[in-house]
Amino acid sequence: MVDLPSCALSVRQPQAWAIVAGHKKIENRSAGSIRAGGMTCRRIAIHAASGLKQDEYDWGAWRLARHGLDCPRPDQLVRGAIIGAVDVVDIVSESDSEWFGGQMGLVLDHAAMCDPIPAKGALGYFTWERAASFAPVSRWMREWGGGPSSLFDDLPLDWRNPPRKPFGG
Repeated sequence: MVDLPSCALSVRQPQAWAIVAGHKKIENRSAGSIRAGGMTCRRIAIHAASGLKQDEYDWGAWRLARHGLDCPRPDQLVRGAIIGAVDVVDIVSESDSEWFGGQMGLVLDHAAMCDPIPAKGALGYFTWERAASFAPVSRWMREWGGGPSSLFDDLPLDWRNPPRKPFGG
């Protein structure tokens, strides 16, 4: 059983999955969002944000593939839910980690997955409460990569060229 703190941080998929699976060791944030969100070193629950656009998923899956990780298909990633917990052990402004790529980074350790619990997200650290349902699966998520009817749907994607970055230029 996973100890789920009442304090949570909302992260978009597939990065939320990578965090609770113990793969992603730094969550990047701006200095302003860390300050405004009251982010400090402590154990937090990880909330998988409800929103997910295809370009965000493609970018995240490509980044994970660069680390040798095959993340779940977009229709298999639960959203709008608490999916695990992690310790924030440091907040850094520079790092040699390949996961670091922002102004600041929350250094993560002791990740643990849990059975998903529907919950609404918020900006910064927030106190989560159980919600009625998970975020629905979008059509593009079901059809991504050819969908389950594709002859080769079990093969990894060939990322010869990185997908378009969905944020920040």
